[in-house]
Amino acid sequence: MHIDRVTKTCNEIRNDFLRFFEEHGHKIVSSAPVIPYDDPTLLFTNAGMNQFKDIFLGTGKRDYNRAADSQKCIRVSGKHNDLEEVGRDTYHHTFFEMLGNWSFGDYYKKEAIEWAWELMTTVWELDKTRLYATVFETDTEAEELWKKVTDINPSHVLRFGKKDNFWEMGETGPCGPCSEIHIDLSENGDCGHLVNAGDARVMEIWNLVFIQYNRDDKGTLTPLPAKHVDTGMGFERICAVLQGKKSNYDTDVFTPIIKHISNIVGKPYQSKLDDPLDIAMRVIADHLRMLSFSIADGGIPSNEGRDYVMRRILRRAARFGRSLGMHEPFIFKIVEAVVQSMGNQYPEIKERQNHIERVIKGEEESFNATLDRGLEIFETVIERIGHSKTFPGEDAFKLYDTYGFPLDLTELMATERGLKVDVVRFVELMEEQRTRARDAIKSSTQIAQIGSEFNDSIFIGYEQNEADVLLDKVVDNKYISFNKTPIYIESGGQVDDTGIVEGEGFRARILKSIKQDKKLIHEIEVFEGNITENVGKIVHVKIDYDRRQNIMRNHTATHLLHEALRRVLGSHVQQHGSLVAPDRLRFDFNHFERVTEEQIREIENIVNKKISEGISVEAKEMPIEEAKKIPGIKMFFGEKYGDVVRVIRMADDFSAELCGGTHVKNTADIGLFKITSESSIASGIRRIEGITGDGIKQYINDQLQKISEVDMHFTKLLEERETLEQELGQYKKVDPAKRQSLGAVKIQVENATTKTIVEIETLIQVRHQATEQLNKEISDIKKELSKHRVQEALSGIDALIAGGVAFDDFKIVSSKIEASSMDELKNIGDTLRAKLTSGVGVLGTVIDEKVALVCVVTDDLIKNKKLQAGIIVGEIAKIAGGSGGGRPHLATAGGKDVNKLDEALEKTVDIVKAMIA
Repeated sequence: MHIDRVTKTCNEIRNDFLRFFEEHGHKIVSSAPVIPYDDPTLLFTNAGMNQFKDIFLGTGKRDYNRAADSQKCIRVSGKHNDLEEVGRDTYHHTFFEMLGNWSFGDYYKKEAIEWAWELMTTVWELDKTRLYATVFETDTEAEELWKKVTDINPSHVLRFGKKDNFWEMGETGPCGPCSEIHIDLSENGDCGHLVNAGDARVMEIWNLVFIQYNRDDKGTLTPLPAKHVDTGMGFERICAVLQGKKSNYDTDVFTPIIKHISNIVGKPYQSKLDDPLDIAMRVIADHLRMLSFSIADGGIPSNEGRDYVMRRILRRAARFGRSLGMHEPFIFKIVEAVVQSMGNQYPEIKERQNHIERVIKGEEESFNATLDRGLEIFETVIERIGHSKTFPGEDAFKLYDTYGFPLDLTELMATERGLKVDVVRFVELMEEQRTRARDAIKSSTQIAQIGSEFNDSIFIGYEQNEADVLLDKVVDNKYISFNKTPIYIESGGQVDDTGIVEGEGFRARILKSIKQDKKLIHEIEVFEGNITENVGKIVHVKIDYDRRQNIMRNHTATHLLHEALRRVLGSHVQQHGSLVAPDRLRFDFNHFERVTEEQIREIENIVNKKISEGISVEAKEMPIEEAKKIPGIKMFFGEKYGDVVRVIRMADDFSAELCGGTHVKNTADIGLFKITSESSIASGIRRIEGITGDGIKQYINDQLQKISEVDMHFTKLLEERETLEQELGQYKKVDPAKRQSLGAVKIQVENATTKTIVEIETLIQVRHQATEQLNKEISDIKKELSKHRVQEALSGIDALIAGGVAFDDFKIVSSKIEASSMDELKNIGDTLRAKLTSGVGVLGTVIDEKVALVCVVTDDLIKNKKLQAGIIVGEIAKIAGGSGGGRPHLATAGGKDVNKLDEALEKTVDIVKAMIA
């Protein structure tokens, strides 16, 4: 379709839309992040209305009743999953922008229809004869408004059913009819009959949703007291229309990115729909936009939830990169083009460009090796199945389970070969794996099975550490529940409380607990009396308060740590798991490089400063919409937030977080915070472990113990070195320079109990360095000494053979010798075997107060007599209380009883003769 006027850029088109609605009284709002941390029902933000969902549900409101924006959206799963079409057609994407305008109980159908028509036909001057409007089959009001307030061709207003023209947020809740605007892009503009037919020649470009009903759980529709308008226009599609392009990928939304890809891979882009190279470039351009925005908004590719979707998308892009001849990481280099194209509208990708590039490069590097191995396996399967048109589900599962290949990647590779994957079998194997995993969790399963026997209970542990409660139920003398309980049940990373329950004639320990909906069930160990006789009676429950106090210290410190990490490392840091226990805390977070020692010290200092300031810690329940308004509030995907949430907030607003755990009343109660380790647990995921409270005391004691142990070990090493040098002196004159004592390096602890943690750690480091140096010297002496011992032993080999027992035309040699290691013993055994023309040799010694044996057998006896060194030495070792084995020609064994070594060696001849017989 041709437009006879100056072509607008994509940025001008976006600005036209926003300016138009701003002039009509709309507040221009910022796009919500694509990572919807405050909505655990969504993997990604997939529509413009997501950030206004609370208004439609009646749980929230704004200080404006008209809004417009350009929303970043991602659709890669569920009913909106068109992944296989991306890059192969002209208009499907994983990431796209949604232009939208909203009315919250203000204007309604008339204005929405009138303004949509004005923008398209007056501002953008679209050909009215090519535009069509669809309405819900019973929405006579909308149909009449189209004909009354616009000059659309009346025959171009069409009715459709629920599938096409009725919008629902879910099975229940706000819903209503919608009116879509379609454009005929065919050559002659005569394809109106293809509206809603799924033909790219007639394409939907705008959807006007009229939210006027509430659907209850019985399906009944009730008119809403306030009616709303929610519209969404595909930005990439309208750009293609206004720029006269047949493909979204040919607009300036994509061309700068695709040009950058073309330059990097050294291949031209020809804009052909079915060309494999062009498809690959379109897929990479699309997928990189999705990855850039999701990483900028806090996502990180990994193996769970939305992060796994990101990993799949990145691996899919990398796979298409192979078809462009790219075997080294290159996708990260294209981020620059995305930033240049979209960074002005969305500054977050410009601010986090380096982080985005590091994340993508790291994923590419780790996946390249996986891809190479997976491709080898894939090709092996192709060769095996021959002319079959089905790729086996077992092999698809192996690629997934062993090599990290998502099913859609295997399907993509199979499609390129004209094959279909046996998805049914793949799903069966996945379910079998899940079943095995479920079976492994036995104790939880047992409780789950009896869960139906328990009644609901109330948690009172925020206010009370002990209470008189009603013993409601006892099952198997092992599981109990109360009408209310102060015992905290593991949630959000915080471990269970433990405690004591006692009543008339009984006492029991509460070991662990589980929560099923509102059922709070405790596992117990009765150590006095009969608990079952107390069912229906009042009993007393008391938590282990000292343990709870340490847990609370660690939990509040975790919140301080989280905020400190964001301030030192960057706002991209998000929680990816945690553990809050009485003796330690653990915090997993997204970050793509090691946290340096300097950064660790800075993080520790920030946390300890907040502890020393003695800030009050407030816990308050409030409506979730109120909580969202708190500056810097942390909310996490995957957590099930209700209408009312609990907020843990520092009085100075340093940290605010939704959390159901228990916390100290004041940061001063924590005492001191110490990071004990920092490590990587997955690609782009780091882990910090730390301690507070009693954990600090234990840590200091452990470090002091280490100093004592290192000192004792160092002293033993000095003594060992001196002994070895004396022994070496028997073979040669020792260089005096090598005999220098390292005793001066040994630093004595001066009043170690008064040392700070840093001083103690420094002392340990100095001692380890000295020990390493001493160990190296000892190792060098041992190597030199070993050479002399072996040479000495070898000089007596001929005498050993001469003194052996002749039997059946071969020699049996057994002897006790001196050797300091099994390697020495094996070296001597090798020489014995080489000098034996035909025979069996067994040598024994004592190493580290244990018997060590080696047995050798010449090749002729292995072949002709069927003798094997492993069997022989195993029988001999039994006499000394041990066992052994090895290869037919050489084998080793050990024994516990050194007093039996001589007897064992003496039995060698009898054992070999018995085997021959």
